[in-house]
Amino acid sequence: MKKIFHFILALMLMSLTACATAATPAPTPTLDALAAQGQKVFNGHCATCHALVPDTIIIGPSLYGIATRAETRVPGQTAEEYIQLSILRPGDYVVEGFTNIMIANFAKQLTNEEMNALVAFLMTLK
Repeated sequence: MKKIFHFILALMLMSLTACATAATPAPTPTLDALAAQGQKVFNGHCATCHALVPDTIIIGPSLYGIATRAETRVPGQTAEEYIQLSILRPGDYVVEGFTNIMIANFAKQLTNEEMNALVAFLMTLK
């Protein structure tokens, strides 16, 4: 019941913040082809809930600086591993102050190429 409530709440908030995706700034560095594809994946799947500017919460935590934070979040994991695993198993990587409302099977909606591209894009957010 609690998961259903969180899912419904997330849907309501997404509908209220749909216009926020237009305000998502592009990262400063020039993106290679893979990261540029990942930016498209992010804009199509992630930007509804995650901002790319500091201290901005839409539903989930801001991903500003995620590549830098990911380097130290879990000892023994690379930043790439942390980012990929947090997408594959979001319940294992809930950021303090947030609840586990990310769609559990979100990664199954992405192809391997899209996942690799998304991780490449997120790695540009230092």
